[in-house]
Formats: sequence, structure tokens, C-alpha cells
Amino acid sequence: MSFVGDFIGDTIGGITGAKQQGKAAERAAQIQAGASDQAIAEQRRQFDTLIELMSPYVTSGNQAIGQQGALIGLGGQQAQQDAISQLEQSPMFTSLLRQGENAMLQNASATGGLRGGNTQSALMQFRPDLLAQVINDQYSKLGGLTQIGQASAAGQASAGMQNASNIGALLADRGAALAGGQLAKGSVARNTFGDVLGLLNVGAKAASAGMF
Repeated sequence: MSFVGDFIGDTIGGITGAKQQGKAAERAAQIQAGASDQAIAEQRRQFDTLIELMSPYVTSGNQAIGQQGALIGLGGQQAQQDAISQLEQSPMFTSLLRQGENAMLQNASATGGLRGGNTQSALMQFRPDLLAQVINDQYSKLGGLTQIGQASAAGQASAGMQNASNIGALLADRGAALAGGQLAKGSVARNTFGDVLGLLNVGAKAASAGMF
């Protein structure tokens, strides 16, 4: 009688403990999944911050490469002419032109050649030479911005790939945690069902033997 009672008591205690174990496993899985969710959110936040920080450089690079293309005629003749005219009318060009012409006239005046043919020829040649120099200088400066934009875009792409890889790993960990929790819960349920069947079997045998 004592043996049967002890067995029944132990079995009931085991069933209760198994249920608690199953709930604990499920809670642990939820905690681990929640940690993965937080890590994913932080990964995305950091990536969004990086994109925001690099965005001005990428934008400047895109604008610069467009202007480079216009200067060398990739956008058509009209776009090229507009780009050159814009440079020719810029404060930088007009200032350099005025300073250069004044210097040439002052030098010619000092040497007595103000009305000479050489001075007039030099003045006529100075403007197109200066414009060509300004165009080349502008193209070079735009090239620096283009390189910065390219490097920033490459950095964004690399960060995006790394971010996707990290989030993929975190999602896998999250799925594994939840799956593990469900498997543990299912295993506990199966064991509990077996204990119940054993308890019923023992009870039936005890009853048939007149122990109750």
C-alpha cells in the first residue's frame, strides 16, 4: 500500500514539475527571442544612422559625376554648352579674367606697348586659355567629389551586406530559440502523458489487487 502511494505521489510530483519545466523552457525561449529582436532593432538603427551620415557624400558624388559628364559632353551639346557658360559667367572666372587682363594692360603700359599688336593678340588669347584652364580645374575638383561619393556608396553597400548577414544570424538564433522552446515543451508534454498512463496503469492494477 505504501509503495503504491509513494509511486503515485512521486508520479504526480513529477507531472507537476514537468509542467513547470515546460513553462520555464518556453519562458527562456521567449527571453532569448526577445534579446534577438532587440539586437536586430539595434543593427537596423545603426545601419540607418550610417546611411544618414553618408548620404550627403553620396549625394554630392552623384551631383559631381553629373556635372563632369555635362562638361565633357556626355549629356549632349546643349548640356555641355550650359555647363561651360555657367563657368564662364561664374564669379571665379570673371574675377580671374579681370585680374589677368589688368595685369597684362599694366605691363604693356609700363613698357610702352599698350597699343601694340602683341598686346592685343595676348588679350584675345588670354580669355579662351583661361576658360580652358578653369574647365580643367573644375573637372578635377568634381572628380574629387565623385571619388568621395563612390567611396561612401561602397561603404554603404558593404555595411548593408554586413548588416544583412548579422540580422540573418540573429533571426536564425531567434528561430532556433523559439523552436527549442516548443520542442522542450512538446517533450515535457509527451513525458507527462507517459507518466499519466503509468499512473493509471498502476492504479488499475492496485484496484484489481484490492489495494484500494
